[in-house]
Amino acid sequence: MNHAVIVPILLPMFAGSLLLFGARLSMPVKRMISFAVVSVLVVLSFWLLAEANSGDLTVYSLGNWPAPFGIILMLDRLSALMLVVTAVLSFFAMFYAMRGDDERGRNFHALFQFQLMGINGAFLTGDLFNLFVFFEILLIASYSLLLHGGGSERVKSGLHYVVLNLVGSSFFLIAVGVLYGITGTLNMADMALRVAEAGPQEAPLLGAAGMLLLVVFGLKAAFLPLYFWLPHAYAAASAPVAALFAVMTKVGLYSILRVYTLIFGDDAGPLANMAQDWLWPLALLTIGLGAIGALAARNLHRLIAYLVVVSVGTLLAGIALGTPDSLTAALYYLVHSTWISAGLFLLADLISRQRGVKTTELIQGAELQNPYLLGSLFFIGAISIAGLPPFSGFLGKILLLRSVDPDLQGLFLWPTVLIGGLMTMIALSRAGSMLFWRVGVSQLDSAELDYGRLFACACLLLLSPVLVAVAAPLLDYIRATVAQLHNLPLYYQLVQPGGGA
Repeated sequence: MNHAVIVPILLPMFAGSLLLFGARLSMPVKRMISFAVVSVLVVLSFWLLAEANSGDLTVYSLGNWPAPFGIILMLDRLSALMLVVTAVLSFFAMFYAMRGDDERGRNFHALFQFQLMGINGAFLTGDLFNLFVFFEILLIASYSLLLHGGGSERVKSGLHYVVLNLVGSSFFLIAVGVLYGITGTLNMADMALRVAEAGPQEAPLLGAAGMLLLVVFGLKAAFLPLYFWLPHAYAAASAPVAALFAVMTKVGLYSILRVYTLIFGDDAGPLANMAQDWLWPLALLTIGLGAIGALAARNLHRLIAYLVVVSVGTLLAGIALGTPDSLTAALYYLVHSTWISAGLFLLADLISRQRGVKTTELIQGAELQNPYLLGSLFFIGAISIAGLPPFSGFLGKILLLRSVDPDLQGLFLWPTVLIGGLMTMIALSRAGSMLFWRVGVSQLDSAELDYGRLFACACLLLLSPVLVAVAAPLLDYIRATVAQLHNLPLYYQLVQPGGGA
């Protein structure tokens, strides 16, 4: 049994517990522990990615109970890719937080580790109930992280966030209970077999539970009509927290891809691909309304939060189409959008620190200490997130547009994506003009510009050209990932004697 599979869960769990019970540890010690953990997770995630690239499923049976009776963790190409995305993001978010943001509230480092535990667990679990458990772990940590730093805006947005997610968690538990009551299992591979064998009398309840799960995942992913909590919450969060939250919506999208490919996939009979008809129009509407929200935003934090909504809609469109090419485009765009939107949240914080009382309000007149450097980083992030060449956003959108028939879905997707991209570009151009055009150069001491924070922000934004440079091998890996996702007999082996590795 490969014990490395459980390490991305155990490592932040033990580190978070140590940091929580050792609350009186000095801040340098807390930082050393947290940074060591995220550094190890980066190395480990790339090693697991190489292991998953063999094409085999790696299964870890907790308590050595065989599936479907015991709880399993499962490493495939998709979960390994998501671990890498999360590890790289958390590394730079932690590096940024260690420059002083972690001192603005209690137990930041412990909560950060528990958040990572929940996210990694959600990506690795092969059990539907434990997907719910890891959702709750990451949500409980996120409730407190959202309030990190205090302030009325964070409390107000945090209250909305908590209430909505508690409702979503209740729906999740109801859906899991119904599915378990009908299929008699919680193992996702075994549940897929039971759903495929279900009779016509069981199909309505299974379908209802499946649609309830779609509502839950839609709330986590933040697509229409369930995204209204996101702009306010992300805009109010502190910079490293907002950056880490960039992967939170991807947990919901990952769950949609996993559940509706495996449990309600091609072999599910009348319930096969039951979510596709709903996801397609919701994806297009999410892109459109997210772009309108970006145009209407009056500060940079809220603008970036709406860009996250636009990216969710774009990803959802690729998932809704469900073809190998569209899923390949969606997963490439997922990597791009997570890292670049996180980098923009960090950049917005750097800008607000220099603008004083004007913070990131889109009004002219504030001085910046180094407008050329910050403006250059903003330009890179803006053209990347808007989908302009030569950066990764352009490649992701081109792959998505080429994946559809121009006479059918393309008739709706092309204008939605292109007009949404134009609206995004207009919103970012207006923001750049307000923030960097005709501004004075501040006479502040050069020490006021924190180059540690600047380094973390620049590294995330410069991952966009890196994604272009490594596009060929990355796309080869993603195409193999998509092929593996649709190889359902491979997953069915998990619940057969001798299945798994």
